Amino acid sequence: MPRSIWNGTITFGLMRVPIKVHSATEDKGVHFHEVHAKDGARVNHRRMCSKEGKEVPYKEVARGYEVRSGEYVLLSKEEIDAAAGRQSREIELEEFVAAGEIDPIFYDRGYWLGAGDDGADAYRLLHDALARADRVGLGRWVFHNREYLAAVGAHDDVLTLQTMRFADELVGAGDLELPSPSRKPDPREVKMAGTLVDSLSDTFDPGRFHDSYRERVLTLIEAKARGEEPELPDEPEAAGEMDLAAALEASLKGR
Repeated sequence: MPRSIWNGTITFGLMRVPIKVHSATEDKGVHFHEVHAKDGARVNHRRMCSKEGKEVPYKEVARGYEVRSGEYVLLSKEEIDAAAGRQSREIELEEFVAAGEIDPIFYDRGYWLGAGDDGADAYRLLHDALARADRVGLGRWVFHNREYLAAVGAHDDVLTLQTMRFADELVGAGDLELPSPSRKPDPREVKMAGTLVDSLSDTFDPGRFHDSYRERVLTLIEAKARGEEPELPDEPEAAGEMDLAAALEASLKGR
């Protein structure tokens, strides 16, 4: 049984549901250390005081918020934790919405929710109510000194929690510098593009997708560990202006 990363309570109305939060994702990225290229030794980073020029012991490191250039307000861990109030151990579901109403761009990370101590009955009640209504509950979750909007839903026999970004954290598409097309696609091009999309359509099977970049990096590491020097690929040529109709026709012929 994986260890929970947060224990607390979900509330809605007068109902209280003890829960345990478990991460639903696992970091599979390839992590590198900083190494001195000359001798292969690890590079250490030290906490240095910019005023005294001396190394600072960890116990003397405080958290400071810069209010003016070079001027900081210091906060203790207890003061920061106190700002969370009840939300440090409680997720109050404020409203229930259809999951389909939430734009996926708002979602951040996913978690599994287990039942807390003496909470099996309340857990099952919330799960079945959400499944029957086909809705998710929205609340606020304070985790690692940050507040998240959280969506609690039912997935198979388990409750889930998805952290979400607040609206003011999203960058609007209107801020993008998009080039103006020289012309509108003609109906024939749109039809061919639709045909190509249809030919590539399938049901979603996550098992078909894997991190091929990670695999190539690990293969490269293994080769260099054996003393081999892999041959690096040439830089790709810059893409020129494309004949859309010709590219679509060639794509359809290759199917």
